[in-house]
Formats: sequence, C-alpha cells, structure tokens
Amino acid sequence: MCGIFGMIIKGKDLITYNEFNKLSNNLFKYSSTRGKEAAGFALRTQNTIDILKDSGSPQDFIKKEKYKKILKKGFNEFNNNSIKTGELINFPITLIGHSRLVTNGIQSQSYNNQPVIVKDLIGVHNGIITNDQELWRNHNEIKREYEVDSEIILKLLSKYLNKSGSFIKSTTDTFNEIKGSASIASLFTDYNNLLLATNTGSIFYVHSPNKNIFIFASERFILQKIIKSKKSKYIDNNFVIKQLKANEAMIFDLDNMKMNTFKLNSKILETNNKSLLSNKSIKITNHTKTLSDIKRCKSCILPISYPYMELDSNGICRYCRRHRKFTVQGEKRLFEIVEKYRTKDNSPDCIVALSGGRDSCYGLHYIKKVLGLNPIAFTYDWGLVTDLARRNAARICGELGVEHIIRTPNILTKRKYVKKNIEAWLKRPELGMIPLFMAGDKAFYYFARKLRKETNIKLVFFCTGNMMEDTPFKFGFSGIKDGDSGNTLTKIKVLDKLQLITYYAKNFLLNPHYLNDSIFDTALAYWHTFITKDDFLYLYKYIHWDEKKIVNTIINEYGWEVSKDTKTTWRIGDATAAFYNYIYKTIAGFTEDDDMLSNMVREKYISRNEALKRSYSFSKPRIESITEFAQMIGLNLDETLNIINKVEKKY
Repeated sequence: MCGIFGMIIKGKDLITYNEFNKLSNNLFKYSSTRGKEAAGFALRTQNTIDILKDSGSPQDFIKKEKYKKILKKGFNEFNNNSIKTGELINFPITLIGHSRLVTNGIQSQSYNNQPVIVKDLIGVHNGIITNDQELWRNHNEIKREYEVDSEIILKLLSKYLNKSGSFIKSTTDTFNEIKGSASIASLFTDYNNLLLATNTGSIFYVHSPNKNIFIFASERFILQKIIKSKKSKYIDNNFVIKQLKANEAMIFDLDNMKMNTFKLNSKILETNNKSLLSNKSIKITNHTKTLSDIKRCKSCILPISYPYMELDSNGICRYCRRHRKFTVQGEKRLFEIVEKYRTKDNSPDCIVALSGGRDSCYGLHYIKKVLGLNPIAFTYDWGLVTDLARRNAARICGELGVEHIIRTPNILTKRKYVKKNIEAWLKRPELGMIPLFMAGDKAFYYFARKLRKETNIKLVFFCTGNMMEDTPFKFGFSGIKDGDSGNTLTKIKVLDKLQLITYYAKNFLLNPHYLNDSIFDTALAYWHTFITKDDFLYLYKYIHWDEKKIVNTIINEYGWEVSKDTKTTWRIGDATAAFYNYIYKTIAGFTEDDDMLSNMVREKYISRNEALKRSYSFSKPRIESITEFAQMIGLNLDETLNIINKVEKKY
C-alpha cells in the first residue's frame, strides 16, 4: 500500500535547514517501502502551499533540484517570519507527503499522483476505495477530473465541509460513505488546520513534549527509524509514538499546535468546530510539470516539443506555414484506372490489403460497393493484430461475401523480436528508434506482392496512408527535418533514406542490444518499405478521406466494433499503438493522434478547440490495451513503465 507521512514544526530556531532537509528526506526514504512508483509532497507556510509530484521512486524524487528548491524556499519563509502589529508571527511549517504504490490511475499522468488537488484542499491517501464508481454516480453534481480513486474522498470532504462548516461532521459523513481502506492527510486553503483520518489504524504520530514538533507516518517503524536516525535538540527519547486507531480522526490546529481527536464510526452530536478555523485563504502553487501548460502552435495543436517546430513571431509552427491544402486525383480518375482490371465474369479482379482498421474496412466496402470490383481481401497477421481487428475484418468480409486470405509468420518468433527490440530500447531510450517495434509488420508489402503473383491479380489496393495520417515526427526524431510519410511509405528522398540508415547504424553501435535475433527481420523491413518498387494503388490518393462518413458507414452497415478503452477509432487494430503512443506522450508530450488532429485543423475539418478536446481524450493511457500488448510479447510491464516514466521529458 502507499505511504503517507508529514510533519509540523513551529519555532524559528528549533531546527536548522540541514536538519529539516534530512528529516524530510528520511520520511520519503523510510516510507518508500510502501510504494516506489511515484512520490509527491505539499509544503505549507503561512501564506502558501507549494506542491510537487512525479513518477519514479521517492529516492529519485528527493534528488530533484525542484524538490530541493521548494524545501529551501519554504524553510526560508518559515525561518524569516514577518513582523505584524509589533509581534513576531510564529507560524509553523507543515509538510505532507506520499510514496505511491500504483493501484488506480497510471503514474505517468501527474494528476493521478499525490497530493491530489481539489478546489479548496490538498490531500494524500493510503488505501483503496472499492465503491468509488458508485460514489461518483451518487454524487453526480461533483465533477470527476482524475482516474485515481483518492479524488472522491477529497471531493466529498470538500462538499460536506462547505455544507456544514464542521471538520468533525464532514469527515464523519465522508468516511461513512466510502467502502474499502482509507488513511488520509489533508491541508486546506481557507483554514489553518491539518486533518488526519483513518478507518484502518494506519497512521502513527509523535508530538514532542514542548509541542513544537509533530510527525506522522503510515507505520510505527518509520517513526522509530526517524527517532533513532539522529539525536538532536528537536528529536530525543522523550518522543512517544502513538497510533490513530481504526475509525479515528484528528484535527490539528496549526496556530496553537493543539490536536482534537474524534471517532468516525459513532453517532455524534453536531459539533461546531469553527473556533479552529481561521478563514485565511492561502495561495497554492503546483510546481509539477503538466502537459496542460505546454506551449503549442496557435494554429494547430502541435506542442513545442515536436521535432523542428520553429514557431514564428505569431506563434505559428513551420508545419502550418508550409501546409498546402490536400488534393486528390478524383473518383473519375480512379474509375479510369481500375477499368482495365475489371473482369467480365465476376472473378476476382483486385486484392485489397485489410488490416481490420477503419480505413481499410471502409476501403473494402468502397471497392466492392462503389467501384463495383470483385476483391479478395488480404491480411498479414504478424501476431500483433488485435482480436478486435480480426473480428472487424471478419464482419466486413462476411457481409460483403469477400474471400479473405490470411498470411502469418511464426507469431511467437515475431513477438520475441518485438520484445527484444523493446528491451534493447529500454537500455538507452531514443525516440527515433521506436519504429523498430513495428518492423515486423512491414512484411505486409512482401506478401501482398507475393499474393499478386500467386493469384495473377495485378491490381493491389492499399487503403492506408490517408493524407491526414502524415506523421513527420517519426522521421524528425531520427534527425530528418523534412521527412514525410505521405500517402505511401516509399515517398522519401534518397538522401533521407541514407540518413535514416546512418541514424540506425549509429544507435546500433551505441546500444549493441539491438544486435539481436531480430536484426535480419529489421533489415528486411527497411528493404520492403524503402527499397522495393512501390506499385500499389492507394485509395485515398483518389477519394477524399471523410472520418464521419467512414466511421458511420462501417459501424451502421457492418457493426464495426470500437475499442472499450479509447474514444479514437484510429490504430485500435494494432496492438503496438497504445504502447508506443504512451511512450511518445510520456516523453515528448504528444501522440500521433495530435498529428492527425492538426492536419484536420489545417484542412478545416474540425476546429482547433475540438482538436484539443479530442487530443486530451485520445491521449489518455490505454491501460487495457497496453497490458494486453505486454502479455502478448511477455514483457514485464511494471519494470517497463517505470523506466519510461523516468526518461527526461522533452517538454
């Protein structure tokens, strides 16, 4: 379970900064036994609450410069209290902290880590709320913002405190509604109080005889280690460790360093505890890096962390400045091309590459129903096509009465290659090397050419690569400024192809783990993609890509199935997509959806505001899909995510 901890210190000369820093560090270190996935703290002085949280271990967290700066700033404010009406304002410094064992909400998203911030309070929580979904339904007037279950406790506490004005009643009402385990610590923006409450007894505390220091933690042994760690003028053997027992709570008055404990599971008379409230609003500053603060192009939604952004004086990116309206050759031209391939006896006259995704499924529909051709559908199932994509391919082939040919390699071997390349990447994370994860699916082109020979059908359609899908960042991270995936994968300059080889060779030398069993498969992928002649017919070079029309057609006419863990309909048939987009989002601050959405804005298909809303929705970690992917290839997901989350951010 998670660890919660904290301290309150009052008295200008009671403790030096070095002692204060060591005490804070030790609370993080000793509490890390209860959770190492994320850490965070809130530091309260007279007028401010400073907050910092991040993924990664508490030991790494306390090494961060921002953590040290916040501690130093807070201590200086505490140690240099101002003079008011001729008297020294002797207000304490208060810290609450958290070491996280991830249960609900993925730790790479800062809003899921703790302390959790709601409108008028900040809190940390240890435990698991088992009826959080029910509580959100019962209190539908409260807006849910995060994934973490701790949010509902703090939102209920805020609701009831504003209603009753009583810490005792609001805390009791909150704990009477929740099910599961909960130990919390909370600071307030309007009141000089610390609230501690537990229904399991997982809060232990010490209060010095002179009442100038108070320390709490989730386990007795943490405080024992704190007391033994260093004898000094502020910690000695007079400290007696006490327990806040199950179904007990405490209101700690920061003004006079007094505590008031009460029971949570007994019926109590309404107690007006406003005498403990100071009604002094303080300023909250969240120092955590958040994607909501990232600077973006003012025309599209691409962030400044995108490769070669180059914003001009008006805040417009180079990709918007060089954009030219997409044009297609037109349906008339398409009919002219396919006419010479059309058979007279209804025998198959074309091959359609079918991934099970939205564009290829609609493409098969269009080729059969609009062009009036007699296609054979072809899928290369390399082991990382999702069951969802397989079902969707089966639906549309069944409804259209189209023969479906599937080619598959040794799936276990292919998955092994992907795992080895990911494990190599984790040794030295480099965003430009991520396409190696998908190298195995490029044999799709080889088998399409082979099937053409086997069937003697010359016309092969690819219904991928619509112009909205242009993702130049994948080349950008490889050092290629104007790389363009375009409509076809072979649409890349010769010099860029050579630069790409050089980039890969350099990274192979810097990270020999890439020189594994998959190297031959990787080389073939490059050959199939960039060297072999590209003589396929790309449907979306001739017809306009219309997302609404495509999605409505395949869902309404064929019962096409969407993913349960995302609202986007793009890339849901590729098991690798949720994983690599998680990496891009975590490290670079965007996903390939942001590229597509930006193109849709440039084409005036959607507004920028709509694109931002979709981006926020689409970029949420697809935990179910990521877990499924890890299970497919035998990847240790916890270790993998921990490494990814620690990589230095580009935003």
